[in-house]
Amino acid sequence: MKVVIADVIEPDFPQQKLDYRMQELENLVNTYWGVVIVEKIQKRWKPDYETFLGKWKLEEIKYIMAQSGAKVLILWNILKPKQLYNLNEYLKDIKAQAWDRIDLILKIFDQHAKSPEAKLQIELASIKHMGPRIFGMWMELSRQGGWIWTKWIGETNTEIMKRHLQKRILQIEEKLKQYEKVRATHRKSRKRRNLPTVWIVGYTNAGKSSLLNALTHKWVLAENKLFATLGTSVGELFLSPYDLGYENVTCEWKNCKKVLLSDTIGFIQDLPPSLIKAFKSTLEDSIESDLLFHVIDVSDPWMYEKINVVNEILDDIGASQERILIFNKVDKLPNLNKDEILKNLIEKNIIQPEQVEKTFFVSTKTGEGLDEIKKFLYEKF
Repeated sequence: MKVVIADVIEPDFPQQKLDYRMQELENLVNTYWGVVIVEKIQKRWKPDYETFLGKWKLEEIKYIMAQSGAKVLILWNILKPKQLYNLNEYLKDIKAQAWDRIDLILKIFDQHAKSPEAKLQIELASIKHMGPRIFGMWMELSRQGGWIWTKWIGETNTEIMKRHLQKRILQIEEKLKQYEKVRATHRKSRKRRNLPTVWIVGYTNAGKSSLLNALTHKWVLAENKLFATLGTSVGELFLSPYDLGYENVTCEWKNCKKVLLSDTIGFIQDLPPSLIKAFKSTLEDSIESDLLFHVIDVSDPWMYEKINVVNEILDDIGASQERILIFNKVDKLPNLNKDEILKNLIEKNIIQPEQVEKTFFVSTKTGEGLDEIKKFLYEKF
């Protein structure tokens, strides 16, 4: 699938920030098995009210798409219903269509969904994202045909569609509540068994599933793709003092400990609240866990920005537990300066000086640093 990506920015928009988000948009396209052939940026103080892109830029993009055979135009921003409708109308004659970034993310979610719960969550998010657009399209269509008769039909169809979607939302939310009850029962069971839980969070593709696999040998899917994990995977980590090298602790059953690790959907910048809310039942586990492992790709040039994105989302969903930073993929950087990273974390007010000892550098590929995490958990719980 050939794709053109575009964005509208203010004239004084920082180039570094633009590069960051356009690179992420291209990564999303690649995850959906698409190929970006052209990137177009338009500088203007306000997006065009009708089509988001200005007239001349849109004509330029349409010409490129017609010549190259690209069938999808993807905008980084979230488009208004009228803008999306007008864009698709403009591209109709070359048999192309326009999406915004959330459309693309939802399509990736749908591509990766495996469990019934994940499929319901994605359907709910899609309805809430597309609902206003559908109504907007009907309003536009009603205006195109005459006045009284077609407008009356348009309004009737809009109301019918609105009631249908509202009914479906209630059905999905009712089913998701059943999954929430099951999760709540599992959490109560873990508490009765006095099993500590650690929720693994992080930006998408940071290596969360790989960390779960490396520590618990659960072998859940771990791909080099954005949003490879949508559901929740739980693994047991058995901690033996003998295996961890504690010389003064006898190797007896009573001295061994067990910790549950949970991995779920990765985060990404500027997700609308409705999309996060759709995964509420999955994210509830994080609020109830005893500890958070925040996994970071240390080889990512934008890692500090992504740390802030994850922290903001955790704050928004009310996850107030202690957050342990785990920098993954150190095998990619043989000359990694850990002291410099720790210094930057303190200067950027991401961690306090006393948290340095609780910050880990690991490689889930080679196993480097994993024993330090296990020892931390053994002494923590």
